[in-house]
Amino acid sequence: MVLIYPERVPFFSVIVCTYNRAKLLPRALDSLLNQSETDWEAIIVDDGSDDNTAEILLEYMRHDERFRYMRHRNRGVGLSRNAGLLAACGLFVTFLDSDDEYLPEHLALRREILHAYQQIDLLHGGAEIIGNAYVPDKNDVSRQIHLSDCVIGGTFVIRRDRALEIGGFDAMRYADDADFYERAELAGFIIGKTDAATYRYRRDTPDSLCNTQSL
Repeated sequence: MVLIYPERVPFFSVIVCTYNRAKLLPRALDSLLNQSETDWEAIIVDDGSDDNTAEILLEYMRHDERFRYMRHRNRGVGLSRNAGLLAACGLFVTFLDSDDEYLPEHLALRREILHAYQQIDLLHGGAEIIGNAYVPDKNDVSRQIHLSDCVIGGTFVIRRDRALEIGGFDAMRYADDADFYERAELAGFIIGKTDAATYRYRRDTPDSLCNTQSL
């Protein structure tokens, strides 16, 4: 499918990577539509779904031109995020996993922070955890660690040009967000963190990557 690029430059490009989540995707997209901040575009990257994801997305696109849709064969979350990053037009890129959701003030609060601290290249943090708060350690998947000791990629808000400078995300099936964060630190990114818990990170989805033990 051909992407139609907007004539304006939105403040946020929200990248939604999804794979066979047709039943859950509307919850995520509706939470985006319910944002008090309206200056965004959404790029939905379909990672090779074989359910009716495309049909659902077409309905959203018919009603709101801010939604864009692209599809490729199954490549994993890292490369799917990169596809969205390359297609994005916004000043900042951020993410919304297809089984998660935003609270209504999520983007507005992030924009306030970015205006107040204009030197920030990467802002993260501020998640409400629904379900199990422990995930496999990326260095030893037999060991569980608390999410408070992790970075959560869904909360990342990154200057698009800076994300491109370091090559985006690596082709990893797990912990691509932690890898990106470490490379951003090494590249000298100015990093900010917020405690405003407006990203609802759902760990109660059975097929969540972090719930999959065969990593």
